[in-house]
Amino acid sequence: VQLQASGGGLVEAGDSLRLSCVASAILFYNYAFAWFRQAPGKEREFVTYINWNGELTYYSDSVKGRFTVSRDNAKNTVFLQMNNLKPEDTTVYYCSPRDRNYDYTDLRSYTYWGQGTQVTVSS
Repeated sequence: VQLQASGGGLVEAGDSLRLSCVASAILFYNYAFAWFRQAPGKEREFVTYINWNGELTYYSDSVKGRFTVSRDNAKNTVFLQMNNLKPEDTTVYYCSPRDRNYDYTDLRSYTYWGQGTQVTVSS
């Protein structure tokens, strides 16, 4: 499984970014996906989850109402639309397919990780 995240960058507080994650060597439509983020020296943190057909989504309290996850199964791609960005959103964002049956917020549910994409929000 290969995961290629992109779309990060340097923006100002209040701006928007749209992250993309393209997955390969995987039956994409069979898997739910999640986005996590990890700041240096901190544990990887759950951000959002989307089921296989996009009809079920969950968000962490810190991003609810600002971030929207979606997917395009025809393009093997998961998206993360991030609006009203805040400096505390600054970190590296990762996507991963859920391949184990722990809770969807639990890192143990996720085996495969790409290189992530850096998001930096200036105040």
